[in-house]
Amino acid sequence: MNVPDLHDWEMSSGDAVALQKRLAGQVVRRNELPDPVSTVAGVDVSYEKHGHLFFAGVVVLALPSLEVIEEARAVGESNCPYVPGLLSFRELPIVIEAFRRVHAVPDAVLVDGQGLAHPRGLGMACHLGLWLGLPTVGCAKSRLCGTHPEPGRLRGDSVPLVLHDEPVGAVLTTRNNVKPLYVSPGHLVDIPAAVSLVLSCCTRYRMPEPTRLAHHLTNRLRKEAKRNT
Repeated sequence: MNVPDLHDWEMSSGDAVALQKRLAGQVVRRNELPDPVSTVAGVDVSYEKHGHLFFAGVVVLALPSLEVIEEARAVGESNCPYVPGLLSFRELPIVIEAFRRVHAVPDAVLVDGQGLAHPRGLGMACHLGLWLGLPTVGCAKSRLCGTHPEPGRLRGDSVPLVLHDEPVGAVLTTRNNVKPLYVSPGHLVDIPAAVSLVLSCCTRYRMPEPTRLAHHLTNRLRKEAKRNT
């Protein structure tokens, strides 16, 4: 994939917050997913606790079969400290390198992280979507911000996730009687389409297949690197 540079990464935390606020205004909240979605990529990042070596993996699957089409990976160092709300500045440089090694451009991207459900409206899925120019969806295992009632316990049950009196996502049950996921649009997608895409990618696991497989890929890369040191 050809991924042009959107901005530099070296900056202070204050400058990063200011950049987030500017970029949040560029996020497109309407649905521009193709109909049907034929391919979807999942992305994840793994690293040792307190380590500086990051392992990014992208797995592209076909829909509706969820057959793996392609995998791409990247390894690199990040000296950006962990700052709550600025996780994308720590992880995305390596993620983007992995996407630059993807041959076929996917129709959509699922991110193991937040989208609009972010204090400044620019979670990792939004930030990555602006870099890639692709529809992106955040699908997180835990809540970063916002409020919601309890969703039902059956697959497909969902309730709105609300921040500052505005819906920014949905709390979605992807399997009967399991903990829900926090789904929020990243870029070029709305909430109903984001929920529909995530459900179409879920099988017998809580997590959608693209991000679940990307998670396994990055963990495998990290463990292989550790064995070789």
